[in-house]
Amino acid sequence: MSGLIDKAKNYMIEKITDIPKPEASIEDVDFKSLTRKGVTYNARVGVMNPYSQSIPICEISFTLKSDVRVIASGKIPDPGSIRGKETTMLEVPMLVPHDILMSLVKDIWMDWDIDYELLLGLIIDLPVIGEFTIPLSTRGEIKLPTIGSFFGGGDDNDEKKE
Repeated sequence: MSGLIDKAKNYMIEKITDIPKPEASIEDVDFKSLTRKGVTYNARVGVMNPYSQSIPICEISFTLKSDVRVIASGKIPDPGSIRGKETTMLEVPMLVPHDILMSLVKDIWMDWDIDYELLLGLIIDLPVIGEFTIPLSTRGEIKLPTIGSFFGGGDDNDEKKE
């Protein structure tokens, strides 16, 4: 009898693992804004829904690291839904307080950017399966804005051509 139950469990596990699941990728991480509280960076995440119906996203969790130190982390509860049979672009804003940026001065001073690692978790509520987490990660560098970029100018490092 227990052999029959084990076979049934294995059959169900195989069928559930064969069900198509949404796929996601981090498209871009860049500077968004500067406020009194700190600097906000924005991650753009593309999520492809293989189903014809919209699927709710329960939560997005994120951890932004620089030089193995966590510089921003948080959760975005109930960010919306993924539209059916298409790719939905999600915006994940991440606030880095000024005091944390000051601790990164050595990295910033060398090349005027922040080397980062971003870890994201998209928790999606799939029918039959339940909550499902899509883990994502990426590494890169975020160029910091120059003073000229705040006043509509170009890159401060550009030389004028004569």
